Amino acid sequence: MKKSYSFLIGILVLFVINTAMAQKQTAKVLVLIYSDNGGTYELAKEIAKGIESGQNVQATIKQVKASDNPKLKNIPVATVEELATYDGIAFGSPVYFGNISTGMSEFLSKTIGLWTSHALEGKPATVFMSAGSGAGKELALQSFWNSLAVHGMVLVPNGISGYENIDKTIPQGNSVLGTTSLASLNTVERPSKSERYLAEVQGKNFAKVAYALRGDEKVKSGNKAEVAENKIDVNQVLKDKNIVLPSLPKPVGNYELYARSGNLIFINQVALKNGKIVNPGKVGVNVTEEQVKEATAVTMLNVLAILKEAAGGDLNRVKKCVQLIGTFNTPDTYTKHAELMNPASDLTVEIFGDKGKHTRNTSGASSLPVGSSVSIQAIFEVE
Repeated sequence: MKKSYSFLIGILVLFVINTAMAQKQTAKVLVLIYSDNGGTYELAKEIAKGIESGQNVQATIKQVKASDNPKLKNIPVATVEELATYDGIAFGSPVYFGNISTGMSEFLSKTIGLWTSHALEGKPATVFMSAGSGAGKELALQSFWNSLAVHGMVLVPNGISGYENIDKTIPQGNSVLGTTSLASLNTVERPSKSERYLAEVQGKNFAKVAYALRGDEKVKSGNKAEVAENKIDVNQVLKDKNIVLPSLPKPVGNYELYARSGNLIFINQVALKNGKIVNPGKVGVNVTEEQVKEATAVTMLNVLAILKEAAGGDLNRVKKCVQLIGTFNTPDTYTKHAELMNPASDLTVEIFGDKGKHTRNTSGASSLPVGSSVSIQAIFEVE
């Protein structure tokens, strides 16, 4: 009985060890897409199918931003920080006038923190695109490659793999740089059977490279820690985007420009610039919606200037924008307050990336201090 018990324990131990070893040896590949109408997503599914056709490689499809398209709305959205946790990334996008789509380009522009920390160097990458008529597809694929080369990623082309088995009686989206689909040719279902086949072949080839180059657990843990510790250099972002913070406004009453409670900074501001209110008045009466949006951006710049002062002169100490509250001078029947507030939210995310994403509330008022068309209350968390 004791021998049988010991034997079973031994089998269980071996099973646990083998399972742990298999998990360590598994490569994780992210299939990261932006898709307008679902064509790029269809290719992504074939890429993922090819990736997982072998052993010990897992594929996860995510998109760079949420979509209202019924085909895409349930696909999870990726964060910039998680890119460094994968063993390889397959990037997919529609072709926009011989270039990467705006959605994908905006996401890549947020990876400056990964670039400065070398987090993606040595990781394999491959690309695929939905190319409309096919015009400009090579230019677009090449522009994709250029962006990834800056990160030091190992670029994996498709070459002519699978070409011998495609249907050559109809136009196909094959390219040596990566699979594409001629989405606007309606005489054949797109992606075509051949384009799907090429995407699957590309996934198979990429999986081999991702598995061969996968880092060990120690390296992966180091990368995760490095990315976690890395912060976007806000000063460099401001310089690159030519955003100039104004001088600190002066209080016009018995109050302070900001208050700090623990790690939270509280700021209230109006559209003051060079001692004058920008575009004062009531929306639809004295000022247009566009003028109020301009005033909103000015107000948010004032908030950020004060925030810099509150953070000891270093905006890199900002950990999170917690909340923005916008109040606008509007008629009683006005309802588009959220649109007036968007410039403030967009500016915050543009500067701080994911740390700039926040909760928000907007409302209207019959009048605001010193005739301003907008007032913003902000709460930030700092180190």
